[in-house]
Amino acid sequence: MDFDIITIFPDFFAGPLSHGMVFQAQKRGLIEVRIHDLRDFTTDRHKTVDDRPFGGGAGMVLKPEPLFRAIRKIRAEKTMSSRKVILLTPQGKRFEQRLASQFSQLDQAVLICGRYEGVDERVTECLVEEELSIGDYVLSGGELAACVFVDAVTRLLPGVLNNSSSAVNESFATLENALIPADSSVLDYPHYTRPEDFEKPTRPITIRSLI
Repeated sequence: MDFDIITIFPDFFAGPLSHGMVFQAQKRGLIEVRIHDLRDFTTDRHKTVDDRPFGGGAGMVLKPEPLFRAIRKIRAEKTMSSRKVILLTPQGKRFEQRLASQFSQLDQAVLICGRYEGVDERVTECLVEEELSIGDYVLSGGELAACVFVDAVTRLLPGVLNNSSSAVNESFATLENALIPADSSVLDYPHYTRPEDFEKPTRPITIRSLI
């Protein structure tokens, strides 16, 4: 699966995407993550990506021209049978495990990282197919949300996790899966490791089977 992330802070992703499962998935060719600097799609010498909102008000709004150019270039680079352009914004629907599973069926996800007061509405009307939010709180921009999206979706892709049943047996996995009883909790059960006796009184270890 391809992830294309459009941002004004491309260096932000050097850390989060260079460790753990997402990094290993990239090394093994299971996913490809491309970071696109929105300023590369400007035409003025100041590389302007934002402007004041019409009608006044505080803050700045991301301009439509650079975003249109960026998305059109990304679309032209590869022919994909299934892809979506996704805007990460507080106004979007709540990103949940069910949606992560749906997005894992795509060939490509193009993620727009919102900033400032938001994105020019013409981008949303003409280019964006999904608007997502990772929660009801305020972030400085969509970069953190993009990392959450990539991580949550990547772990559901075939071959990413060493144990193929891990993704269906963990917290928030769909209860429709045949491996999980209908009366199971949505959250995972407690886990213990060795030593069995640690700081008395010893907590009993209950082994629960999901199959």
